[in-house]
Amino acid sequence: MAAFAGYRTILNLPHTALRVGVAALAASALLTAAGCSTNLGTSQSPGAELSPVASAPAPQRPVKIAMLLPLAGVGQTAAVAKSLKQAGEMALFERDNPSVQLMVKDDRGTPDGARIAAEEAIRDGAEVILGPLFSTAVSGAAAPARAARVPVIAFSNDVRSAGNGVYLMSFLAKPEVDRIISFAASRGKRRFVALIPADAYGDSVEPAFRAAVADAGGALVHIERYPLRANAMLEPIKRVSEAIRQAELAGAPVDALFIPGGQESLPQLAPLLTYNGIDTSRVKLLGTGAWDYPNVGREQALAGGWYPSPDPRGWQDFSARFAKTFGSAPPRVASLAYDAVSFAVSLSAAPEGQRYTVEAISAARGFQGVDGQVSFTAAGTSERALSILEIQPFGSTVIEAPPTGPRSSYSGGVAGNGLQANAPPPITGSVNLPPF
Repeated sequence: MAAFAGYRTILNLPHTALRVGVAALAASALLTAAGCSTNLGTSQSPGAELSPVASAPAPQRPVKIAMLLPLAGVGQTAAVAKSLKQAGEMALFERDNPSVQLMVKDDRGTPDGARIAAEEAIRDGAEVILGPLFSTAVSGAAAPARAARVPVIAFSNDVRSAGNGVYLMSFLAKPEVDRIISFAASRGKRRFVALIPADAYGDSVEPAFRAAVADAGGALVHIERYPLRANAMLEPIKRVSEAIRQAELAGAPVDALFIPGGQESLPQLAPLLTYNGIDTSRVKLLGTGAWDYPNVGREQALAGGWYPSPDPRGWQDFSARFAKTFGSAPPRVASLAYDAVSFAVSLSAAPEGQRYTVEAISAARGFQGVDGQVSFTAAGTSERALSILEIQPFGSTVIEAPPTGPRSSYSGGVAGNGLQANAPPPITGSVNLPPF
């Protein structure tokens, strides 16, 4: 199975599937058991600053935050859950708020396990629940949380989980598609073709792409879906190549080719573009955040392509601190847990009963996390200020900074939806998770 490196290919995996230094490592060693409580602190690290919150006297009793994760899973699921737990602990340690406790509980990656874990967290006094990771587990945790009026900030990217007290910290498909198509249109790209994977991720991306092209006043010349097998990719690519050739002959050339695949498909797909005569110096390649994986520029055909992503500097700084603390690089999704804990801590200074209200969580100002500016809508989806990056042979370069101002501008002026999780596609990419 491919490395669990990304964050945008729907996460619905089967269940079976600090100060940086010695003090932080020692603290982590004390927190390995599921269901533990954490109350660590030190100076806040550079680059981890959240939006300021009005100061208030420290609460008389601890503010309890729960995190639900599939800690008892196997293989990649367990490894990712462990990294999310470590990232949350690191955020608590770096935020240095002794009045906040983090309770980490095993949700077993199932609806029943998440329900039991949420009920236990609520009995233990949790005022907000972070996680679960999988959409099925979110549904299990949501029922007792709603009954107790405890908000859930989940890591799933299945938008069907959002709303009525459930917020999604994850990266969502539609805002990314809106951002890249809006940017391409601003650079004169008006006529589009697309190669979209025939999987659950593609099922989410295709309607978003069609709508984004229409909203930008563009024309959709041709669209193909391709299976995630090298031999099966060839015919769809041939048909796209022919559509580009016919458009050129008709005097209405194609401006851009949208390819929202990730690390699981791009290395096989990219050489076939050149082989089939698609000139990527004339037809601009466009992608999604699924392109944000190491060495993407190794594929020569992708050079010069554009994709949306958070400013990479925040992730690079977080990843270096995490690796120094825990001895290995984090999976890309780990930033979600770090930011969720940081966000919860930033709201903890408000009086009890006012910390985690709808108004507080969905405040328009949002907060500045590892992956840039994030805000939540009242409907429970996240909106992020995304940069536009261009692929270069030795790394990607930011060619347009994230938009500023009202959050509706983050994705080209269109509010975001996200990925749906019905089937478990392969684990992919870089914050590029499978359907979760």
